[in-house]
Amino acid sequence: MAILEAPENTPVWVNENRCKACDVCVSVCPAGVLAMRQEPTSTLGAMVEIVNPESCIGCTDCELSCPDFAIYVADKKEFKFAKLTDESKSRAEAIKNNNYRKLSA
Repeated sequence: MAILEAPENTPVWVNENRCKACDVCVSVCPAGVLAMRQEPTSTLGAMVEIVNPESCIGCTDCELSCPDFAIYVADKKEFKFAKLTDESKSRAEAIKNNNYRKLSA
């Protein structure tokens, strides 16, 4: 089995072929990095999306909670992650209150 390499300059990424859109990763993200987008071709009609990658703090909560091993976080030795801010905490709360869906612009 090959070692999975992070896409360049990317803190977190999703293998959509493995993702079943359960939204568990979105529910545990403390920084509002993830949200669900409308995806008609998905079984559940949604798919996880990285909406604010610049806010990723590298906590790996999303990766560790994914039941399908579909989400990955870069290694802290290879990527400089953000600090958790009040703005990102508020965004995470807003996403959760929006039924884990992307916020309107």
